[in-house]
Amino acid sequence: MVQEKWRLVRDELKQSIEAGVFKPGERLPTEPELAKQFSAGRHSVRRAVSELSKEGALSVEQGRGTFVEAAPLLDYAIGTRTRLSKNLAAHGVDISGELLSATQVRSTDKVANALGLIPGAPVIESRRITYADGVPIAFGSSYHDAATFPDFAARRDVLGSTTQAYKTYGINDYVRAETTLHSRLARSDEAKLLKQHADSPVVVISALDEMLDGTPLSFKKVIWSALRVKFSMSKNGI
Repeated sequence: MVQEKWRLVRDELKQSIEAGVFKPGERLPTEPELAKQFSAGRHSVRRAVSELSKEGALSVEQGRGTFVEAAPLLDYAIGTRTRLSKNLAAHGVDISGELLSATQVRSTDKVANALGLIPGAPVIESRRITYADGVPIAFGSSYHDAATFPDFAARRDVLGSTTQAYKTYGINDYVRAETTLHSRLARSDEAKLLKQHADSPVVVISALDEMLDGTPLSFKKVIWSALRVKFSMSKNGI
């Protein structure tokens, strides 16, 4: 059976990427240029690029072009002392983040239950996005009791670390009390923020951090790019 042309283009393009002809972070030639290079129709090129984007080999950015995926697949170990910067920086990549917003909201039943509050009690919702070597790998929200941590987001943003921010409140250590995760396809707004194909998966993680005496500190819900991060369970964590 004759193989469909787009599959041949996909395989040849993938081989070119793996061979270093197209390097990580490099923008691919335009669709007409690729069609000429592979002696294929533009529809076949478009389909091949789409499939490689779903696999995470390429990143299509609206208005900018198609780029070879630059971020390596990172291993995130989830344990009792899960620390983002130490965990991922061990891979030799530059981990950075950006505070998207910080607002006081009324807690949902789920957030209130996790933090030991009355449903509707005020909490600070902090939305952040995390990058590895400039490539987005995760974004999400964390919730803190507004009465105890009214300016936590600002302190976290200035100090650059959740651990350091807690120390300003006299909290020198904390642990991950609970973690749940599941995978699903990215929603359109999530795919756009993570700069990945809309048909690619994400991993949704909900987590509760608490003090050593069991006092709840924060509840988080984070959307991770499943193409760029894999998770393992660690007994002791980091």
